[in-house]
Amino acid sequence: MKRAVLIFVIAALVLITCGLLFFSGESGIKPVELLQFGVIILVIAFALFFGYKRFSSAKSGQPVEDELSKKVLQKAAAFSFYISLYLWVAIIYISDKVKLESHSLIGAGVLGMAVIYAICWVVINFTGIKNE
Repeated sequence: MKRAVLIFVIAALVLITCGLLFFSGESGIKPVELLQFGVIILVIAFALFFGYKRFSSAKSGQPVEDELSKKVLQKAAAFSFYISLYLWVAIIYISDKVKLESHSLIGAGVLGMAVIYAICWVVINFTGIKNE
């Protein structure tokens, strides 16, 4: 139960911090900033979904993680790792072509990894795990 509440607190802190950074800028809002903020919102929504599942499971007296959910997490992590390797190769290739700062590319890579993990988890969770 404490871990579920912690997820909500961290998500709120991230949203507040991003909101302050996003709305305190002197210049106008750039399209790249909108894209980054959208990806952050997507990651926070995914975390809130996980927190809600944990909170409702703990509240109803069920185990927070069972064998199937652990297997889904493991499978999603494995697939997202392989896909993330290709993401980083693409980022390395793109870094030579564009003039972005390295911290922006690293931030985009980390956010991309989170989105890739979320997509892998959703696909595996809804399609199921085949009997291996």
